[in-house]
Amino acid sequence: MAELTAAELPADPACCSGRFTISTLIGAEEGGKAPYGAAEAAGYDSAHPTHLSGSTLYMRTFGYNTIDVVPAYEHYANSKVVGDAGKGRPSLADLHSILKPDTSHLRKAVYEPQRSNGLPDGMPEEEMGEDHKAPPEEPIRFGWVKGVMIRCMLNIWGVILYLRLPWITAQAGIALTWLIILMSVTVTTITGLSISAISTNGKVKSGGTYFLISRSLGPELGGSIGLIFAFANAVAVAMHTVGFAETVRDLLQEYNSLIVDPTNDIRIIGVITVTVLLGISLAGMEWEAKAQVLFFLVILVSFINYLVGTVIPATAEKQAKGFFSYRADIFAQNFVPNWRGPEGTFFGLFSIFFPSATGILAGANISGDLKDPAVAIPKGTLMAIFWTTVSYLVISATIGACVVRDASGSLNDTIGAGSLGCEGLACGYGWNFTECAQKQSCRYGLSNYYQSMSMVSGFGPLITAGIFGATLSSALACLVSAPKVFQCLCKDQLYPLIGFFGKGYGKNSEPIRGYMLTYVIAVGFILIAELNSIAPIISNFFLCSYALINFSCFHASITNSPGWRPSFRYYSKWAALFGAAVSVVIMFLLTWWAALIAFGIVIFLLGYVLYKKPDVNWGSSVQASSYNLALNYSVGLSEVDEHVKNYRPQCLVLTGPPNFRPALVDFVGTFTKNLSLMICGNVLIGPRKQKMPESRLMSDGHAKWLSKRKIKAFYTDVVAENLRSGVQILIQASGLGKMKPNILALGYKRNWQTAHPQTMEDYVGILHDAFDFKYGVCLMRMKEGLDVSRVMQAHVNPMFEPAEDPKESGTGGTAAPVTGTWDPDALAAGQQASTVFQTEQGKKTIDIYWLFDDGGLTLLIPYLLGRKKRWGKCKIRVFVGGQINRMDEERKAIVSLLSKFRLGFHEVHILPDINQKPRPEHIKRFDDLIAPFRLNDGFKDEAAVNEMRHDCPWKISDEEVNKNRAKSLRQVRLNEILLDYSRDAALVAITLPIGRKGRCPSSLYMAWLETLSQDLRPPVILTRGNQENVLTFYCQ
Repeated sequence: MAELTAAELPADPACCSGRFTISTLIGAEEGGKAPYGAAEAAGYDSAHPTHLSGSTLYMRTFGYNTIDVVPAYEHYANSKVVGDAGKGRPSLADLHSILKPDTSHLRKAVYEPQRSNGLPDGMPEEEMGEDHKAPPEEPIRFGWVKGVMIRCMLNIWGVILYLRLPWITAQAGIALTWLIILMSVTVTTITGLSISAISTNGKVKSGGTYFLISRSLGPELGGSIGLIFAFANAVAVAMHTVGFAETVRDLLQEYNSLIVDPTNDIRIIGVITVTVLLGISLAGMEWEAKAQVLFFLVILVSFINYLVGTVIPATAEKQAKGFFSYRADIFAQNFVPNWRGPEGTFFGLFSIFFPSATGILAGANISGDLKDPAVAIPKGTLMAIFWTTVSYLVISATIGACVVRDASGSLNDTIGAGSLGCEGLACGYGWNFTECAQKQSCRYGLSNYYQSMSMVSGFGPLITAGIFGATLSSALACLVSAPKVFQCLCKDQLYPLIGFFGKGYGKNSEPIRGYMLTYVIAVGFILIAELNSIAPIISNFFLCSYALINFSCFHASITNSPGWRPSFRYYSKWAALFGAAVSVVIMFLLTWWAALIAFGIVIFLLGYVLYKKPDVNWGSSVQASSYNLALNYSVGLSEVDEHVKNYRPQCLVLTGPPNFRPALVDFVGTFTKNLSLMICGNVLIGPRKQKMPESRLMSDGHAKWLSKRKIKAFYTDVVAENLRSGVQILIQASGLGKMKPNILALGYKRNWQTAHPQTMEDYVGILHDAFDFKYGVCLMRMKEGLDVSRVMQAHVNPMFEPAEDPKESGTGGTAAPVTGTWDPDALAAGQQASTVFQTEQGKKTIDIYWLFDDGGLTLLIPYLLGRKKRWGKCKIRVFVGGQINRMDEERKAIVSLLSKFRLGFHEVHILPDINQKPRPEHIKRFDDLIAPFRLNDGFKDEAAVNEMRHDCPWKISDEEVNKNRAKSLRQVRLNEILLDYSRDAALVAITLPIGRKGRCPSSLYMAWLETLSQDLRPPVILTRGNQENVLTFYCQ
């Protein structure tokens, strides 16, 4: 805990307005006088409360004052990324760093007393004033009964219950009808458990099913299922409205009062009805909720009326329509199936019934309007499933025990007992329905009369009222659900052209534009006017949603993410997986072509979001799964033995800020993309305290810049006292297990002659360090240089001050000083510099000078580069040294070796004149190059020379010049050869010469590199492996 002394307590009570702030503490320091005497300050007794609100609480709890805060809700609200500091919680720097007068970077408040509702007890002084406005009116919120259970039950009790369940019972029999019901309920119950788990794993906002799936599985699947689910709900509005219109049409038909004809009457009534429902929806959620309660009571009364009707003795009129009260033989006959018509198959009936079980998401879809979604959704949804299942089973069994399948409805069809020529159960009850049954012209009975429940009931109009209540409540629920889901999807901006519908109006942010869109879609499907055609259309969409909800629950569980902590425990990840699989299987069993269309739409929408890559971070289970896979594979890779056939060039690239050296980034990124590891390293030189904030701010921006440039690489930086020590840290610490760099890639230090000699010494020391750690080295030189920071500072990014030296080291040392605030998004959005590695190279050549055998790395990197599309047309030429009298033999030997490596290099040139003496003017140029760095110690004693070398280790003694004369002339001669053969090449790759540590001064070594690569137009890559094989021609 960060303890406060008495001197740090505030001197002015007025400065504390109900909260404890860092600025208060600092103000006390500047006041000079503590508000307490010595005795008071020493005792800190609770009887002498301080003016700091809450400090008494701290003293009672901890025994001393502190700027630390106790846990509070506000500290965790809306935290999205790891490291996101909660509102009101002091930062780590506030707690363990020395308090300074400049407190602009500190959090404003560290303690706020809480009301019972979680809101601050008092308003800050700066927010209080004459212009202070009254808080906005609270939106309407519902509990689990009114908001979820009743809503779900009404949506489940739809048109199918009254108009199709008796007919399905007649077709499939009671046994298979129960199986259809239980199969549907199995899927919906598992889905209910899954959605209960997901909805209790954190705070649920508006958006319902879309919100839950997208925040669990990510925007790719969430967005696609959000569109499909919103569309399915819009079509469901049409289905339930058509069911209502059918009932009204039948009533009109019964009294011979049709408006036009049976089909057009459904269309007219349907459009009028959905328009009225739209008006109720637009009136607001409060009115919609009141209407739902009214519908619920009407349905309950109709159920009671139906059950009473089954035990009332049947009148002659009802018997003529096939109702004979409870009879065991009727139950026995209706227990087995009797398939009729084109829909007379098990899965045909299942597809018609299943939508009646799909209302379980009605409560979740208005999650934004619930008081406590985490409690209401599980409790209300599961209770709704239970009670509606009981009602379905009871109605199926009771009506199947009371009504025969075929009846004429004619009172003249009575017969005497034992009459001949009568077939069927009705004969035993004095009725002969044989004629119409054989001709299949019966108008009544379970198989023919959709209004059987109304006929059985005690008072028929109540069943009609129940049908009205069930159909209209379901239509109303879907009419509310679709826009709410669609509004959330629009606000997330995953898809183009739909943002217009996301605008909300009023205190509940009602999606009025979404309502109008849903209305248009519903009217379009109402015009179909055929219930059995509309129901299967939405079955696949709902099943697709259920499959993804169950898969979301399974996927979140299987990833073992610490963030998956649902408070609802009664779920199983394997049951969720089973529910997902069953949902997919049922989709194809119902209508395989509709299932393919649904999956096609999902895949298309998924592909679009994957392509667009929206900038959202919802902590999805896909992210957790990515980590799991990466971790498991990385650990597993550690157990895999290395083999030369599996060698991959894994590069640590000293880029500095990657956007400063884009050519170096592009070069390495080209041959490592989709192949091997690339890490961009940056050394921040300076005091750790000063550079650490800069490091934290820069990392995200550079990672985004690499991503935007489509470079598959990591970015890392270290803070060090100097460049060499920082690179040593990077070399030793970079990587993970076997995914560890084996090549150090860096730029050529162009300013080695003018920079401070110690920087040159460090640069060459870095190369020695790389070899010491058994790294290969890849050094890149371009005629125009690598560092574009000066251009960026002048034209692109004014946040940087001009670099002191525009030809600064190519090793990627420290970044230029930062002025102002670093914005990672601004860095990523900045102009992307174009480089030669991003352009088509055409039919040029890649020239490889394989002068020394380094294990094959000098060959491998150009080969990998040549496999890329931009370099694919380039011809690769290999140059090797040789003797003039053995040129053919040596060429054949190299060609044979290269063919065994299977690199496809067929053009080999032998350089017989490599040992010739260079031209005098070039020798003189080299001598002039090293002249400023020579000791000129020819006439000095050894002690004087050693003293000079101690202070200036980069100086070259005369002895070292003479010992390395042949090697120096070799570099001069090689440059002449390069200019002769490779002046117009696209790229030149040369084996990097090595200077022996302690024997070759850094200035002499840099003179070699300068001489070897000077005056060349194409990029020059100086490569040296670690002398271990990276190529093999064996297959084992």
